[in-house]
Amino acid sequence: MGASLNDVKHRITSTKKTRQITNAMEMVSQAKLNQIQKHTVSYAEYASQIKSVVLHLAQSHILDGLNKSSGHSADKDQSKTKRSAYLIITSDRGMVGSYNSNVIREANEFIEKHSGSNDFQILAVGGTGSDFYKKRGDNVSYEYRGVSDVPTFNEVRQIVKMVTSMYDKDQFDELYVCYEHFVNRLISRFRAEKMLPIDDEAIASAASQDIVVKPMSAEYDVEPSEKEVLNVILPQYSESLVYGAILDAKTSEHASSSTAMKSASDNADDLISSLELKYNRARQAAITTEITEITGGQEALSH
Repeated sequence: MGASLNDVKHRITSTKKTRQITNAMEMVSQAKLNQIQKHTVSYAEYASQIKSVVLHLAQSHILDGLNKSSGHSADKDQSKTKRSAYLIITSDRGMVGSYNSNVIREANEFIEKHSGSNDFQILAVGGTGSDFYKKRGDNVSYEYRGVSDVPTFNEVRQIVKMVTSMYDKDQFDELYVCYEHFVNRLISRFRAEKMLPIDDEAIASAASQDIVVKPMSAEYDVEPSEKEVLNVILPQYSESLVYGAILDAKTSEHASSSTAMKSASDNADDLISSLELKYNRARQAAITTEITEITGGQEALSH
């Protein structure tokens, strides 16, 4: 009985230490979530304006006939099978609940539906996704690890520069950005947005992301030229799309981590309560046994 009591006491102590760790990790994740949400809110207005400008350009037909040399061509040979690439954003670490598994599962379903048995390649942002697709034997043509907890715009510029360079070199024909969209601290939803080329599908995808654009009734007068304007606007559009997706994904990651650590702490509390009840019952039983033995011994001596 003594050994059993000691085992239960040891489990209580161990579980309390675990709870201290999960509580600390929850607070850290919560602090990161609060910090990144400030950036996300301020950046959302800028991204909304960039998307709005691109949608206006599309409505005024300035994007029509955009040539391949710009790196954003919508003119493709429709007779050949498109080579698709998927920029999939996951985390570099674990202990984020179901965040990574949700992104990968939903991305796989989207890839299966969109590409089927056709050739495709993975551009992985985050070690979890990169490791998963490499282990599965998929073509991981680009990976970026170590995204900051609150990503900077310069980090994303490196990613955008690389993927647009790959697109310019004809390594793929179209690119989709796949990530978890932050809804609130308990809910996130998978999104797959077309990034390249900027065609009708990409425009429709941008228009579906809560962007309010008034119908165009007039044409644009462009100075100094349409090409020079597009050379400025379209890279900003691509950067805003990827940076917004990474910010959004990181927000979902921190929220998922905070929720997972809170759940772990709650489970630890439940386990501690159960173990303490078990310990008290075992202790009471041991005391009762001792009292019974003493009483029995006294009765034996009295006879």
